[in-house]
Amino acid sequence: MKAGQRGSGAAGQVRSAFMGLAALVLAGAGAPVSAQNAATPHGPVASPDTTLTVYLMTMGPGKHVWERFGHNAIWIHDPVHGTDQTYNYGLFDFRQHNFLLRFIQGRMWYWMEGFPAQSYVESYRRNNRSVWIQELEIAPEKRRELQAFLEWNEQPEHRFYHYDYYLDNCSTRVRDALDRALDGRLRAATVNVTTPRTFRFHTQRLTANDPPIFTGLLLALGHPVDRPITAWQEMFLPLAMREWVRTVRVSGTDGHERPLVRSERTLFQASEPTPPAQPPIWLWRYLAAGIGLAALLVALAPGAATPSLARWAFLLIVWIWCLVSGVAGLVLAGLWGLTDHAAAYNNENVLQADLLSLLLIWFVTRLAFGRGTHARAALILAAVIAGISLLGCALKLLPQFYQTNGEVIALALPAHLGVLAGIYRLDATQDSRSRASASPAAG
Repeated sequence: MKAGQRGSGAAGQVRSAFMGLAALVLAGAGAPVSAQNAATPHGPVASPDTTLTVYLMTMGPGKHVWERFGHNAIWIHDPVHGTDQTYNYGLFDFRQHNFLLRFIQGRMWYWMEGFPAQSYVESYRRNNRSVWIQELEIAPEKRRELQAFLEWNEQPEHRFYHYDYYLDNCSTRVRDALDRALDGRLRAATVNVTTPRTFRFHTQRLTANDPPIFTGLLLALGHPVDRPITAWQEMFLPLAMREWVRTVRVSGTDGHERPLVRSERTLFQASEPTPPAQPPIWLWRYLAAGIGLAALLVALAPGAATPSLARWAFLLIVWIWCLVSGVAGLVLAGLWGLTDHAAAYNNENVLQADLLSLLLIWFVTRLAFGRGTHARAALILAAVIAGISLLGCALKLLPQFYQTNGEVIALALPAHLGVLAGIYRLDATQDSRSRASASPAAG
């Protein structure tokens, strides 16, 4: 199966975290190619001689989450052989050996392959995704070397690589191949140019159309994605690469410096709206959700002391929140300690999504059904969880804790405090009723 033949869907923070990583792993993968046996297409620009023409081909975002990061490829027009071949580094196969295990471990195998350009462009046109090409200023002999390298890279024994969604993906492979043909000029011009943006900045703005995926990635990604990145690193994103190559100058065949991009063309302009230039600011939404959950628990707690609808509503909210928090904590710990998903390491959200929440479910349930002996354990455990969450918030005052996770704290801290307050109020109500029933009757 070619990349792009996938489905999506997410429900809840934990599944969103997993699906969010899935979206990043699959992001930018090439669209399925059809009509591979179509007649050899004509090049986008007729070449008057036998010199190869090299284009950077960039495809815009689509409406599905795995398409939001765009895609790119190298297009080589060869007038001698009458071919136009696009080389795509974004292919994977669900049927590969141990696919699911490798996906979970962060050890996905991707590969590159060449396709006829015309059918490749048509696949994106059908999916309503923009297609742009930029003709590049590369010395004729280097174009031949690039073509030879890509043909070598396409061979079965050379085509596979371990995919990393920020550091080694379909776009960085295109970048590196072009830099090789430019004798390192692309890297030299961009590696020391620091941007004010981060990997998370781009991830958030490009997933803003899918709040569950946005939340999952916000939860799952740690410190590594919050450091400012260079222009070289930013070219993990195809559309950023399209912009940065415009700034590079190289030596022309006459020895004079000239722009790397000789010309540009739009082959297809999609009707889909472009992604936002900035990430959305949703802090207050998360805070409102956290406070709302806490308020519900505090309000329902007295009624949970007796068999009633309030008891079941109280328990249902506690169960859902503690299950989400506990399982999310388990997932984050596993991503950090047991996988190669380096972007999920050093994740401050382990202080907000707490494994202890799973244990708290048992004690709260016993307390709600009148087992007063569990009250102290429930209160202590809830206080510990809330205290750890509060510590995670306080640590943000230190420069070492720079992770962008304000939304997670805004949701989790009020919710944990609400669980603690609800348990305290439930215990106080039960204790008051126990004392009242134990008092001698008046008169």
